[in-house]
Amino acid sequence: MLLDVNAIQKILPHRYPFLLIDGIEEMERWKRIVGIKNVTINEHFFQGHFPGKPIMPGVLIIESMAQTGGLLLLQEIPDREKKLLYFVAIDNARFRRPVVPGDQLKLEMNVVAWRGSFCKLEGRATVNGEMAAEATLMCKMVDLETEMPPTAQPAEKAQ
Repeated sequence: MLLDVNAIQKILPHRYPFLLIDGIEEMERWKRIVGIKNVTINEHFFQGHFPGKPIMPGVLIIESMAQTGGLLLLQEIPDREKKLLYFVAIDNARFRRPVVPGDQLKLEMNVVAWRGSFCKLEGRATVNGEMAAEATLMCKMVDLETEMPPTAQPAEKAQ
């Protein structure tokens, strides 16, 4: 394992319950990354999706892919703690098999293009070599300070 969850948290801003990758197995700078997500029955979303037939929501599989790709991109940014990656498009998303507790998702992301603050990645999520999902994801890197609203100042006490 190249990066464990502790190393991932030093790069990605996501935290429980929304950090959806557990490790990085392979990484080729600027080009490719392979991550893993261990899917367990303890995931918060299984309480309601679906009782008696737990299936990982497709949108969270796509988010796992995005976080894996985002880690590859942020790895290259020196001031990454001041940056965020926003989705700008998801194309050709296809879901081929359900992902259930006990599965290990292998998340393979490849950089197709990276120009300025925009990046396009193609990805696949597999379980035991079987395609679970695939999609083309596009994201934009933004400055955290210009994207976050100013913090509210406490109101003065009434006299």
